[in-house]
Amino acid sequence: MHRDLLGIYLNDHLAGATFGVGLARRIADQHRNSARAADLERIAEEIDQDRQALLELMNALGVPARRYKIYGGWAAERLGHLKPNGVLYRRSGLSTFIELETLRLGVEGKALIWRTLLVVASRDDRLDESQLRELLDRARGQIDTLETLRLSAAAVVFADRVRSLSSAGP
Repeated sequence: MHRDLLGIYLNDHLAGATFGVGLARRIADQHRNSARAADLERIAEEIDQDRQALLELMNALGVPARRYKIYGGWAAERLGHLKPNGVLYRRSGLSTFIELETLRLGVEGKALIWRTLLVVASRDDRLDESQLRELLDRARGQIDTLETLRLSAAAVVFADRVRSLSSAGP
């Protein structure tokens, strides 16, 4: 029973990781000429590596990857392209802000799975606690970088609007 629950949990995170890889790559591609391109490319690569680590951990635990969950994560990321952003035919600053916020939330979820697997590892020698701690530390670094990027995007997207709303008065 517990193995079934763990399998469901890990496959749900695999779907999220699939979504995250696609989103991170899209953000990195959209900003490949920006000052933060290197950070975004590094995060995209790390998220891809973290997804691979999850697959390896699932294999070590004998948990099969459910293809329908993988396809679901892939499809959800593609559907995210359709979210309205306030303009009709191009990206807006809001697109970047929402994407960074979504990616940050996803990395928060990834940190939670590493924490959860550390609990499992304390009772299951098929998992390497030091590897899980490294993955958790890397997720924390990604969260810090994404938060800096998210706040910078918020300043660009909302600063003028907030100023104009506050100067308009009641």
